[in-house]
Amino acid sequence: MSDPGGRDLAPEIVVVGSLNMDIRLTVDRIPHSGETISATGLKRSPGGKGGNQAVAAARLGRRVAMVGAVGDDDAGREIADRLGAEGLTTRAVAQLTDVPTGTAVILWEQPESTIVIEAGANARVDEAYVREHADTVRYARIVLCQCETPLGALAAVVDLAQGVKILNPAPAVAVPREIRDGFNILVPNRFELATLANANTVPRTLEGVVALAKSLEFPGSVVVTLGEDGSVVIPNGGRDAVHVPAIPVNAIDTTAAGDSFCAALADGLLRGEDLVGAARWAARVAAVTTTKHGAIESLPYPTDIPNPTLL
Repeated sequence: MSDPGGRDLAPEIVVVGSLNMDIRLTVDRIPHSGETISATGLKRSPGGKGGNQAVAAARLGRRVAMVGAVGDDDAGREIADRLGAEGLTTRAVAQLTDVPTGTAVILWEQPESTIVIEAGANARVDEAYVREHADTVRYARIVLCQCETPLGALAAVVDLAQGVKILNPAPAVAVPREIRDGFNILVPNRFELATLANANTVPRTLEGVVALAKSLEFPGSVVVTLGEDGSVVIPNGGRDAVHVPAIPVNAIDTTAAGDSFCAALADGLLRGEDLVGAARWAARVAAVTTTKHGAIESLPYPTDIPNPTLL
């Protein structure tokens, strides 16, 4: 694709990740195996963790490039048009003719969601694909990744990127240590943290989260998101952890909250904040995200984010 934004400056943030068409069904509860229930609403919109994070960063004012793929179908064209309208650089987004655009079926329980993904074109965003776009990745100040594309894409980012590398290991998959440790910052939730640590149980207390994060012996920093409990920052080398409280809001849809947190964390670092300061900014952005419906539709602009004492 061409660059619909026509930007000549190098991107500050490059997002390597997924692009999905979200199909959100509003439900009162998750059905049991073999059971059929009725949805009370249907919404179709562009999404994917990569797309959400890229748009979130762009709305915060950053120059953003997306590395990903869609199908040459109606869903893919709609996503491509949306990314262009948001001002992203999309030269590294392919429209593939032999696979469909990725799809995410979201069962929305208001405010929480359960999500099933069919990778589609996202499965082609592998190590070779990322290496085809080496210059895009190499010169970004921050490269932001997730796990809705093959793990080889992460390996290529580790090898190529010269800036800060952030991995949001979502959805929860076992990331090989040699890839994981090539990133500078990990941003898991508590479930993803348990998967990374190969733990049998998910930590419920703050102390348990910190202990499990430190057990990774990760050489960089870890920021664990905890939903309504905020987040906890474990700086380089496992020094004293810092708890960052969540901003209280009347949450109506948490679908893209984690994605906006990751984008805002990157934005905060680019603004010169330390990791704790960036996490405090990310908490504010994520809180506002939960007060609106949808994924991309819910992502805020700076003017949408009031002083946290007013929330």
